[in-house]
Amino acid sequence: MALATPALGGATARDVVAARLTRRDRDVAGWLMLAALFVTVAFTLLVLFTLLFEVTSDAWPMLSDRPVDFVTDTIGSDPMASGLWPGVYGSFFIGLGVIVLAFPIGIGAAIYLEEYARDGFLTRLIMVSMRNLAGVPAVIYGVLGFIIFRGWLDFLTGGSSVVAAAFTMAILVLPIVIITSMEAIRAVPQGLRDAGYGVGASRWEVTRDHTLAYAAPGILTGTVLSLARALGEAAPLLILGAITGLLPETSLTGKFTAIPMLIFNWSGRPDTPGTEVGWTNAAAAAGVMLLALVLFFNAAAIVLRNRFERRRIGT
Repeated sequence: MALATPALGGATARDVVAARLTRRDRDVAGWLMLAALFVTVAFTLLVLFTLLFEVTSDAWPMLSDRPVDFVTDTIGSDPMASGLWPGVYGSFFIGLGVIVLAFPIGIGAAIYLEEYARDGFLTRLIMVSMRNLAGVPAVIYGVLGFIIFRGWLDFLTGGSSVVAAAFTMAILVLPIVIITSMEAIRAVPQGLRDAGYGVGASRWEVTRDHTLAYAAPGILTGTVLSLARALGEAAPLLILGAITGLLPETSLTGKFTAIPMLIFNWSGRPDTPGTEVGWTNAAAAAGVMLLALVLFFNAAAIVLRNRFERRRIGT
């Protein structure tokens, strides 16, 4: 009777792996799953490129005739004389307010919950609440902003203003920023923290120099997604009193509008028969400009993410 030795066991395992890799029979279930995944990806890309093509095609007559005036002019009653500047102004400062308010608070809360807070009832309650708040409809946050920032804190925000909208959108995306940042921090290998503690680093030094450096790409990805949602929401702005009519001047504490509000308004206006460029083209061009604004913030986040990634790997 042959005795089982480590060498014999290794040879047997090697033979089994080689047989599995070189066998001729087909994995039908695996091929079917691969085909199903390919179909889902292809369908998603088809829908995406179809939408982009349709929006760009409708926007091209407006952007080709008025590439600069469409961005710099103010809102008007004629599609060929209307501009997007008040909406660009409002959307840009709303996005900037989200970056200044929601990102530091959300990332700081995620650091505390993952690195400092004890695993107790209160911590679990906060985490469950954050996940529930992330699924609350945006219109509810609009009502909250209307009561607090337009009502109670009107002396600070100026009532129906860009400042009130920025505060409201910051609260809207704050749960998403916290959740995505927590997931990125949780994905950091524990051995990285242990190595820092092993050389005498404090908890904050480990968190700052190792954990956050490793988790920065994931954190930036989550924050960019939350920013894209904030820039695309229209319901909270409608409740806060964003206007879609004439707005001769722009300010942070006065009446305001944003690109989603202009898209909402222009897409509902009828086109004049016989005209080549109408409100449909203006709404599509506004959608392209909103996409460009989101891509601008995305590009900035990608640059920062690559920088942190290079710093992490030491190149």
